[in-house]
Amino acid sequence: MYIFLSLLAFADIGYSSSVTPNMLVNFLVETNSISYIGCGIQLGSAVFFGTAECFILAAMAYDRFVAICNPLLYSTKMSAQVCAWLIVATYTGGFINASSFTLCFYSLLFCGPNAVNHFFCDFTPLVELSCSDISVTAVFLSFSAGSIIVVTVLVIAVSYIYILITILKMRSTEGRHKAFSTCTSHLTAVTLFYGTITFIYVMPKSIYSTDQNKVVSVFYMVVIPMLNPLIYSLRNKEIKEALKRQLGWKIFS
Repeated sequence: MYIFLSLLAFADIGYSSSVTPNMLVNFLVETNSISYIGCGIQLGSAVFFGTAECFILAAMAYDRFVAICNPLLYSTKMSAQVCAWLIVATYTGGFINASSFTLCFYSLLFCGPNAVNHFFCDFTPLVELSCSDISVTAVFLSFSAGSIIVVTVLVIAVSYIYILITILKMRSTEGRHKAFSTCTSHLTAVTLFYGTITFIYVMPKSIYSTDQNKVVSVFYMVVIPMLNPLIYSLRNKEIKEALKRQLGWKIFS
């Protein structure tokens, strides 16, 4: 579990860092700009770490499934070798998906204007500026991103269906509470991440405006990576007690 938490933290740092520094610079200067190569690098890094986060969340769901449904076989099914293969699959999938988006971006022709209607180089606003035929490219990238989302969501959903069935079969109330508390942080992170991604990339474009798209993008690119450490740290009893003392002191002072 702690290996996957470390990987999740690394993915969050990379995911946020691919966009946030340039965004903060743009707040301080009058002319907001990014180079052609820099735009491709920003797009590729965001896709890489975003894809890696999808796979990590799916791997964490499988880890919780094994821990709760097959606790006696946990050391075998989640051995160091299995973890290593999951890590390799995570970053291989991220690299392939990021390479696909980056190569497709560099294959586009831009005839002007060159003002990206977003705070970072997301693929959709870049496609809107292109004068190339993007019909095949759009279908290919939609299939690539959609496949990753569907597969990882399916793994998470199936894992938690089995977890729920196992928990409902438990006779001990304390055992149920412990099993639920083990999954709460992960379910919160999954809901926040996939909820915002679904809003941006799955729902019909007619439902929301470009400004709403930007607000939601800030949430999943900047806010969620900041919330994940807090979400997982609140499982620690010492941190919970310290937070309660701090809040109580501020309320009654």
